[in-house]
Amino acid sequence: MRELLGNEGFDRFVEAMRQQAPVSIRLNPFKQPKSDIGDGWGRGTAKVPWHPGSLYLHERPVFTLDPSFHAGTYYVQEASSMFLHEALRQTVDFSEPLKLLDLCAAPGGKSTLLADLVSPESLLVANEAIRPRVAALRENLEKWGAWNIAVTHADAGEYAALEDWFDVVVTDAPCSGEGLFRKDPDSVREWSPAHVEMCSVRQRHILAAAVATLRPGGVLAYSTCTFNTTENEDNVDWLLKTFPLERLSLEIPSDWGITASANGYRFFPHKLRGEGFFIAILRKKDGIGQKHRTAAAFKNINPLAKGIVPEISRWLHPDTEAKYFQTPSGEMLALPARLESDYRVLDKFLKIKWFGTMVGELKGKDFVPSHALALSRQVATNLPALDLEREQALRFLKKETFELPLDTLRGWALARYEGLNLGWVKVLPGRMNNYLPPERRIRMSLEAQ
Repeated sequence: MRELLGNEGFDRFVEAMRQQAPVSIRLNPFKQPKSDIGDGWGRGTAKVPWHPGSLYLHERPVFTLDPSFHAGTYYVQEASSMFLHEALRQTVDFSEPLKLLDLCAAPGGKSTLLADLVSPESLLVANEAIRPRVAALRENLEKWGAWNIAVTHADAGEYAALEDWFDVVVTDAPCSGEGLFRKDPDSVREWSPAHVEMCSVRQRHILAAAVATLRPGGVLAYSTCTFNTTENEDNVDWLLKTFPLERLSLEIPSDWGITASANGYRFFPHKLRGEGFFIAILRKKDGIGQKHRTAAAFKNINPLAKGIVPEISRWLHPDTEAKYFQTPSGEMLALPARLESDYRVLDKFLKIKWFGTMVGELKGKDFVPSHALALSRQVATNLPALDLEREQALRFLKKETFELPLDTLRGWALARYEGLNLGWVKVLPGRMNNYLPPERRIRMSLEAQ
């Protein structure tokens, strides 16, 4: 780092690394509560300069005990990594229908950011190669509420089957994590020169797959949360020498504190309010163009029986243009009608873990709505709802029950906080059933707030 920064810069860098890491959140533009997020946090009003829907906080609150967090009103994201928004805004036309791939997506920060940028006609694929991390990715995308998404579990190399198919590929590659040292002690213990070299080799494997699946003229965003040149500039240099790519320059105000390097842009904690980060934007040189692929049908899901569709569709917003399917386990799935052919292609070549919106399932003659539907932007707005106070909302999120007024409605209802859906309850005479999935419940004591 002294070699990279010089003596004066190194001293300032070391001092910054001793300071508390800044806390920042990115707001969901499609889900905002009636009152201010985090009322009582003592939050700051400063925005992250490179993202319009962001906030720095004065301190780190207990996010787990904020019902708005579980409703998907914001994502806790490190400020530097939000720069992806600005980098792609300058280099991609998001008014067009696009196919986007987040190749190393878990836990979902960049995928949710991309979901806000794309048009409704676009398809966003979020992939995670490490199986235990897929559940967190799906949970965060479900909370965010977009439905023009697919989640896959595949090694990057498996995407070679979709050569020249995506317009944008984001590769936030697994790295040695030097930029996380001040907030993640594990990354310090795991670091070694050998680990840096291993990460660099793994990143090249992932990047080769990213380039293969990118169409000519498409944009590749490569980023890491580390400082060394081996995983950053050297890998970009390798990309430029190995593949038909060109690096794109960005217009960046000098007061943002971002450092331009030979092959990308660097974020140092002593120059801005953020952690260590590196990003490069490249374009695949023009060639034949995007390959057209088709698939006749889905492998494991079948169209929903036509007689059931009217009953199921009433749970979705009337403007929703959906195709309905049923999985082997009986779950009913709504897919954006305009993206059905793209989903079939994904299904043909990859292991898809989730796509569209799970609407619910029939248990006997009773329809049971899914938790994903409650959090989706596509859920109908005229469904019965219970408006909960904060204490009730937290008890709901702990999967507890509580007393309801005698005149409360009966049957299925959305549990709602500040006008935002948290999940489903079923109100019966004298009691209520809480349908929050057990794996989503709060395990923390409410006294921790």
